[in-house]
Amino acid sequence: MAVVTATSIGIHLGGDPLFSEVSFKLTRGTRMTLSGRNGAGKSTLLRILAGEISNDSGALSFQKGARVTLHDQRPPRDSGLSLMEYVFTGRADVLETEAELERLEEQMSAGDHDEETMRAYSAAQQRLEIAGGYRWRDEVLAVLRGLGFDSGEFDRSLSTFSGGELTRASLARALAARADLLLLDEPTNHLDIPTLEWLEEYLKALDAAVVLVAHDRWFLESVGTSVLELEAGRARYFSGPWHAWRKEHAARQVALGKAIERQKAEIARMERFVDRFRYKATKARQAQSRLKQIDRVRQNAVASDPEDRSRLAFAFAEPQRASRVVLKMVNGRIEVPGRVLLDRADLLIERDEHVVLIGPNGAGKTTLMETLAGERKPASGSVRRGHNAIVGYLSQHAETAAGEGTVLDAAARETGLTGQKVRDLLGAFLFSGDDVNKSLTDISGGEQRRLSLAILVASGANVLLLDEPTNHLDIESREALEDALSAFPGAVVLISHDRALLEAVGSRTLVCENGELSNHMSGWAEYQRAKDELLEAGRIEAARLAAGSKSKRPSANARRGGSPGKESARARRRVGSLEKQIERAEAELAAVEDELADPAAWSTPDKTDRATRRHEKARSKVARLYEEWEEAEGALTPE
Repeated sequence: MAVVTATSIGIHLGGDPLFSEVSFKLTRGTRMTLSGRNGAGKSTLLRILAGEISNDSGALSFQKGARVTLHDQRPPRDSGLSLMEYVFTGRADVLETEAELERLEEQMSAGDHDEETMRAYSAAQQRLEIAGGYRWRDEVLAVLRGLGFDSGEFDRSLSTFSGGELTRASLARALAARADLLLLDEPTNHLDIPTLEWLEEYLKALDAAVVLVAHDRWFLESVGTSVLELEAGRARYFSGPWHAWRKEHAARQVALGKAIERQKAEIARMERFVDRFRYKATKARQAQSRLKQIDRVRQNAVASDPEDRSRLAFAFAEPQRASRVVLKMVNGRIEVPGRVLLDRADLLIERDEHVVLIGPNGAGKTTLMETLAGERKPASGSVRRGHNAIVGYLSQHAETAAGEGTVLDAAARETGLTGQKVRDLLGAFLFSGDDVNKSLTDISGGEQRRLSLAILVASGANVLLLDEPTNHLDIESREALEDALSAFPGAVVLISHDRALLEAVGSRTLVCENGELSNHMSGWAEYQRAKDELLEAGRIEAARLAAGSKSKRPSANARRGGSPGKESARARRRVGSLEKQIERAEAELAAVEDELADPAAWSTPDKTDRATRRHEKARSKVARLYEEWEEAEGALTPE
């Protein structure tokens, strides 16, 4: 049964149609991604589905009683609540049910046992059971942990969290709401890679219909089951994974004779993307299936956007040749107030290397990048640049585009270009006509990022330090950046949560984690595959060791048969007590191992760490009790 059916939905903004004739049907387990340029109406469609604004034409039909939840980039309204209180408000219906049960229980304890009261109590209990029973709070807190919040943060006031943390809190509230229709607008913002992977698995297991807008290509490929394309006021529905839609879209353009070389390049890009996407053994079968779907794609000569608007496309100029080693850090110690992020860290970057820097949020990646860029000094150790090394640094906050004046003023000030040269530079980054006269205080995040990239391209740098360069960029702009970086002959050090960009650009992986900087001579996907295999091997070894400990358990004859003789009653009681403790400890170990057989228990580094500690604790307890049993058994005096 469909959770929602849209029939010829349309809306006007300012008297002009934003889109029309939008139709689709979503059932539980379907996850539809929205595609379209900024301003095409993706967020507007989400708000229509959420009931926040009304459509001007067409009809929406929802499953009876369907719960609809929207997550967008707006911060929580009530900053006085704690994080836990705020997320719990997403389950207001359950809170009301609990309050009703409490009220009815008070009535019943006061002697009210009439039929109406008992019927109301039974109905409320049933509603609570459907909503997850008395453990529903545990489910909500599990979502908070999955999104990277520590239990020590649950009681903190929202007013103490950063903007990125508040966005994650809003996402947690939406996920915990148990919606039938879940609407997600840029849910991947402010998530590190382990959290992104947790979110992917969570959404794929969700018993709900999902509509989402995102610019993370890896995420779209992993999660999406269909695509709704919004372009030039029209909509087109595609049933299938994201990459297959992209290839079909490009084939359509080829059939229409539009920018044939560019569209053929897009088809080739999607084929490479799927090849990279199948880095995990768990995704191999999925990738093979999707390759077959690619083969089945046929050109569809349906009229497309008549405007065929320009896209971001740029390249870095051939930089000045630098010495072989362009950056070197020796015995570096990097600190922030009250915390050491890295200690005794060594780093060497050669002039043509493309290196990706990964690690969980808060591990010190940005602080390390600032240190390499010369924005801050290490607490100890040294950072040196090679001969002729020219460093271009793009921070995640795009300060290079800050200041007063217009876009044109900023570009001229930062690059030294004048006249038509600076205008040509800006034109390549989609600033045309009056766009160059926009005030820096009025430009969007995407425009600010494009301006920062334009300034970086004109800098002549032969060492690029890039911290989250895809922030605020749409998919096509991300792919233009990917092409430019892949072709750049100088050195690149890249921080990004865009896994498609990491894999396309990087040939070496640096991992910043647990106060250490480790080096891996492979790209991101190969590093991740090796890490996954290591985790799997650890789980297999843990299971083998556990099975071995069970096989050493003494038999009843060994425990009871012993040499008959003059055993003291105290010694016999000690042996008997330890035997019972061993049985209980082995039952606890088996329960832990059954629980850890679920891949969800190992889905993030934090969960892996907790799972490993729990298993080791249970296994150590069994081993300790066996040692005590052997000692007690040996103390028995034979007759």
